[in-house]
Amino acid sequence: MDKLINFLNKLLDFIYKKKCYFCGSNKECVKMCSKCYSELIHSDLTPDRELDGITVYSAGAYEKYIQKMIRGLKYHYQKDLAFYMAKFMWEYFSEIQTKYNLPQQFQVVPVPLHIKREKKRGYNHMQLVAEEFCALSGFTPNYELIKRIKNTKPQYKLSRTEKIRNLENAFKADITKLQDMPVLIIDDICTSGATFDSMIKELKKNNIQNITCLSTSSPN
Repeated sequence: MDKLINFLNKLLDFIYKKKCYFCGSNKECVKMCSKCYSELIHSDLTPDRELDGITVYSAGAYEKYIQKMIRGLKYHYQKDLAFYMAKFMWEYFSEIQTKYNLPQQFQVVPVPLHIKREKKRGYNHMQLVAEEFCALSGFTPNYELIKRIKNTKPQYKLSRTEKIRNLENAFKADITKLQDMPVLIIDDICTSGATFDSMIKELKKNNIQNITCLSTSSPN
């Protein structure tokens, strides 16, 4: 059945000539053509910051095509862009793994949405990214380890102090869902770091210490 669905999807792509979301070209019949993908620039292979002793890496800067990719996936139902975001993140993180001799296996934990927010949007964009990221890396997805139990306000509207207050007690970990490997939390943007910080505190409260964070981007 999956093969049939894939065949039909490819046939529809060919008939309707899927266009690049960024430049409008239909030559490759993909949502992000190779030329536009080559415009994505990785950050230096250095930590973006530390939060409560946990290292945070950001794969790129929140600008130009990275910004459009995130917004398209997050707000405009461009689900195909999850693959390109995951690829961009994995290409960066694989080099980080080598440079810093990080573990070869992680359980990947995408930042969760509150059930009401996910129901309204129809999907958690970071879970889509996590699926593609794990397919590329061979890592293991874990969508049950931590949940968002507080329906928080959108972070971009808030000051740093308000962001921290907004995310207090927003997450709840379930230690029974912990797998025997380090945790890699992934998110799209790390601005103030408040989301990562809140998740880290909740995991540490449950004696989960082996954590790394990775975002697609951070502001310049």
